[in-house]
Amino acid sequence: MNSRILTVLPLAAVLAFPAIAQTTSSPSQDQSQTAATQTQSTDTATGKAPLAPPSREGFWGRVNPFARKNYVKRQTEPIRDRVNELDDLTATNGKAIKDTDSRAQAGIKLAADKANEADQHAIDAGNKATAAQQSAQQATTRIQTVETVVGNIDQYKASNQTEIRFRPGQTLLSKNAKDALDEMANTVKGQRGYIIEVQGFSSGKGQIAIQNSQKMAESVVRYMVLNHEIPVYRIYLVGMGNAPVGETDDAAKTKHVSGGRVEISLLKNDLDQLALSGTAPAATSDQMQQPK
Repeated sequence: MNSRILTVLPLAAVLAFPAIAQTTSSPSQDQSQTAATQTQSTDTATGKAPLAPPSREGFWGRVNPFARKNYVKRQTEPIRDRVNELDDLTATNGKAIKDTDSRAQAGIKLAADKANEADQHAIDAGNKATAAQQSAQQATTRIQTVETVVGNIDQYKASNQTEIRFRPGQTLLSKNAKDALDEMANTVKGQRGYIIEVQGFSSGKGQIAIQNSQKMAESVVRYMVLNHEIPVYRIYLVGMGNAPVGETDDAAKTKHVSGGRVEISLLKNDLDQLALSGTAPAATSDQMQQPK
């Protein structure tokens, strides 16, 4: 019995010694880790100091064949914590990167849309500027035309002339005379800026010749007003009687008319040109007073 006890005691001492060594080595290990934490930099991903491996792990060094579960757990627990922190940090950084990328893409798209909108506005502004320039040029041209017309509003130029012959003592219009008047009246339909000058000439002397020439001229005016609706204010009538119609080469004798005749002259100004340019209203010339 005593011999058996003597055999078990050395064996128990050998088995208990590693445990005692592990237990006694833990404070020194913790102190070494604390010192390493204080001396090393904390500029890491997790904001904590990197793990410093202990210089010695118990009695057996780095490899302990008799390590217990609690000892292993205590040694690996800081590593697991750091790994979990790194996983969380990686996930957080990944989410932040995705959010930043999404915002960047949205900003790029918004900037592109704004640039396209600005380009479209620039194109529209250019088109409007071109249209405004064309309108200004047209307005300038029309103003110049109006100035020219207004400056020459009382300048009438002979456009057409017709002569109606009457037999002595006759004041009625013949068929040939009516045809000539119809032809002249057709040329002024729908036009503006014109007047018709009617001058009557008659043979004879004194007031009798003037009255006869007035009657012949009135028959012409009456026909044009009633048959062709030419405004009366556009017609100027005068009975010239037996007034001379011209002079001879030696300017000594004058030529008097024989029988009776009426001269009809169509005179125009530039108002019709203004109407063709689109700057004058349709009723402008009809509303104007008789030119002087």
